Amino acid sequence: MLALVGTIVDAEKVLPDHAVLVEGNKIAGVVPAGRVGEDVERVYGGKGFFVMPGLINAHTHVAMAKFRGLGESMPTQEWLEKIIWPMESEWTREEIRNWALLGMAEALANGSTTINDHYFFAEEIAQTAEKIGIRAFVGHTIMDLVDFPHAAPEEGFRFFRRWHGRSYLVVPTLAPHATNTVSLELMSEISGVSEERDSRVHIHLAQSRGEVRELRRRYNLKPVEFLHRAGALNERLIGVHGVYLSENEMKALSSSGSTLVHCPSSNVELEAKTVNLPRLVGLGLNVALGTDSPNPVGSIDMFAEIRCTALFSNLMSRKPRSISAREVLGLATVNGARALGIAAGLIRPGYLADLLLINGRKPWFTPPGNPYSHIVHSARGSDVEAVLVNGEVVYERGYFVRLGKRLEELLP
Repeated sequence: MLALVGTIVDAEKVLPDHAVLVEGNKIAGVVPAGRVGEDVERVYGGKGFFVMPGLINAHTHVAMAKFRGLGESMPTQEWLEKIIWPMESEWTREEIRNWALLGMAEALANGSTTINDHYFFAEEIAQTAEKIGIRAFVGHTIMDLVDFPHAAPEEGFRFFRRWHGRSYLVVPTLAPHATNTVSLELMSEISGVSEERDSRVHIHLAQSRGEVRELRRRYNLKPVEFLHRAGALNERLIGVHGVYLSENEMKALSSSGSTLVHCPSSNVELEAKTVNLPRLVGLGLNVALGTDSPNPVGSIDMFAEIRCTALFSNLMSRKPRSISAREVLGLATVNGARALGIAAGLIRPGYLADLLLINGRKPWFTPPGNPYSHIVHSARGSDVEAVLVNGEVVYERGYFVRLGKRLEELLP
């Protein structure tokens, strides 16, 4: 058994001077720090530290670290067609492994214990996740309306079947690219497999004006109407972005139990627009957070995304403090866990021991009176001291335990 000691912070509570006890891959208990017993073999943290649930990065393309900095300030469709798709057509499996490893290392070091990844060469990405020790939901991107060999639907289904029920860390998902790059027939087939296997469907949704226009031209449908027609609108659906959703579409997503992943930095960089978060939350929609790819955002740092979420929410609603810091933390933790169907995101006995130890002994955490505000507005990825995934310490002070390497040793 091990213990993480400090101020416990999750979306339900703040408990100063407490310890989280970890046994196996679960949280065994939460006790005052003074009651840590002799059966605890190792203690991490102490006075001045924060103990919190691991961040759940609900939309990533970790291997796209290779493209960081390219195509700056291009709108989404131009960025895809002129920069991303041509470079992606030249991927090799070895390159994918190397860049996915670097992206996952960046995610872990910045506090993401879980990623929900959507990309080609999913086999290599899944194997890399097991190697480094991150919890990963992985879907092989598929399209049938764009001529792109890496995105062949049969490969996506093959990957899904190979990994279904195979790993305690890696869970396969079904990953249609977007509502305008997947036909209604293929989307309906994906929905059937999702229902049969009780598996998540992870899709870009109302991300760009071009997507909405193309779907209207092809089917005379809006993106959410398209998903409803295909039988995909349910609690297993994880839609991403939602920048161009209508009011009725937002209501339909909420009533269906679906999740929308909010990627504020990416939205603003690619579309100069983002969602009205308080409106989505007010409708009862489950909203999670994601960083999207390191291009165009620049990093896989969920703490940066958390802060942007709070600030952009005020801008879109034109109301200061339109969503509380506590609520924002919930989007990045328990709401992501709900989207993925795992018992994580809160510090409760019986929940998965996916945890962070944050070094709060720094000027930006002083004075220590408001932990929610400090985590949302002041914390950064470099404050992460240690990361536990499935009860295992996989990262500590720049060192990746399973790899036996430090972060700088992974650089190309």
